[in-house]
Amino acid sequence: MSRDDLISTNAKIVKEVTENVIKYSPEAKIIVVSNPLDVMTYAAFLAAKVPSNRVFGMAGILDTARYKAFIASELNVSPIGIEALLLGGHGDTMVPLPNYTSVSGIPVRQLIPEDRLQEIIKRTQNGGGEIVALQGTSAWYAPGTAAAQMVEAIVRDTKSVYPVCAMLNGEYGMKDIALGVPVVLGKNGIEKIIDLKLTEEEKVLLETSAKAVKNVMNVLDDMKMF
Repeated sequence: MSRDDLISTNAKIVKEVTENVIKYSPEAKIIVVSNPLDVMTYAAFLAAKVPSNRVFGMAGILDTARYKAFIASELNVSPIGIEALLLGGHGDTMVPLPNYTSVSGIPVRQLIPEDRLQEIIKRTQNGGGEIVALQGTSAWYAPGTAAAQMVEAIVRDTKSVYPVCAMLNGEYGMKDIALGVPVVLGKNGIEKIIDLKLTEEEKVLLETSAKAVKNVMNVLDDMKMF
């Protein structure tokens, strides 16, 4: 199946499911898990025709969990004390942020040499492919756990800060794109998008990731399904 076939097939499913969700549960908050994640989140937003805070995608929690796990393994410590963030698309252009990564408050760059840290970042970016190579199919347990965390934040109104795929409206200098960013998640869905201060290098990496996502979004737009 070609990339265009995958986008077309999954977008049709996402469109039909989303329209029925809104029809029978008009106040629903929609969490998208289908791949390509960022583009399917965009498709669900177009189909739902509701405010963007109510449609978002699960990816950042999963990718961050892998990033934390690799750091924990490298340092032989528990991942519980690791705080980390990443931005961008759900794929090999995602942008883990060492400047926002710490182990029990200790900046990760004080604990892991830069060359080794970059190897961990690269492994995080290719984490999905590594899982497929190991078990012959995509992950399911970890994505389910990540989605459950998001549901809990909404149902319990915890106002938790999580990286999720959100529709941007000027944040990070971008509009009309679904991209992974940190948000406050509560009973209204996305309560707030957190606009981080980035270095020039991080901005370039995020723009590169956004371009990759936008290229796939353009394929969907050209299909004129919405």
